Amino acid sequence: MMHENSTTMTEFVLLGISNQSELQALLFTVFLLIYLFILVGNVLVCVATGLHHTLHTPMYFFLQNLSFLDICFTSVTIPQMLVNLISEKKTISFVGCALQMFFYLLLGAAVCYLLAIMSYDRYLAICHPLQYMRLMTRKACLLLVSGCWAVGLFVSLGQTLLIFTLPFCSSEIINHFFCDVLPLLRLHCTSPYINDIERILTIFLVLVTPFLLILVSYVLIIVAFWKATTMDGRKKALGTCSSHLVSVILFYSTAMFTYLRPSSSYSPTVDKLLSLTYTVAPAFLNPVIYSLRNKQMKEALGDVLAKCRSSIGI
Repeated sequence: MMHENSTTMTEFVLLGISNQSELQALLFTVFLLIYLFILVGNVLVCVATGLHHTLHTPMYFFLQNLSFLDICFTSVTIPQMLVNLISEKKTISFVGCALQMFFYLLLGAAVCYLLAIMSYDRYLAICHPLQYMRLMTRKACLLLVSGCWAVGLFVSLGQTLLIFTLPFCSSEIINHFFCDVLPLLRLHCTSPYINDIERILTIFLVLVTPFLLILVSYVLIIVAFWKATTMDGRKKALGTCSSHLVSVILFYSTAMFTYLRPSSSYSPTVDKLLSLTYTVAPAFLNPVIYSLRNKQMKEALGDVLAKCRSSIGI
């Protein structure tokens, strides 16, 4: 990490989501409650889909994995943010920052590709219902989910090694609430050309590729939707996809705007708000989205909650 006008970093300073001291306690309380809701909501989904035999289908298997990823993804960023909100020393070690970015990219990429797989699953269920169970076997589902983790590992390992082996300039201040790619690239002493390549590579591997897979799946689903001769067929297709589509829009609309907008339009405040939206909002709302219009899911969650109440004597 030796370079002209560069320095050897031992730690970074995370400025956090707000530097107004009077808001720290309020923000800590709000995000602690949000984090607890994310944990409880997604754990309930995981337990319900695991214990309820009617939910042992590919669609709910992928939903269970999405809930697990949501728990892990938010746990990479929110606890550090909560600590910084109540701590005077808002630092993170060089190794800690590298590890946070590694797991953030690993889990974020896995979420993106899992959303793509869930759209492919919906495509098969709607467009090829007679072949669905033959194609979406237990082995195929496990291989697809394993592929999400493998792609995430490949992307995160390569990106983290590249970013943390390039020279950093003298500033150790990260104007963000976690070690994200874009704020760290702005601390590099390398040419903007190298940073642009790094940014494009991240965008293409993590966001664009899975989004194109989702787009193709939904184009084919829309074609099948308009070919449906009965209103019941159209309602069934719409009901099958609506929850997943809301989840995709919620995640990709903010994530792609964050990483695809020009560097000249960068604003730290806007960047933090967008990052909060795509890291926290999907994990917070997914348990509600996937349960609200799903009778089987509501029944399974009701059974789990009833067992929890009876076990503690309520």
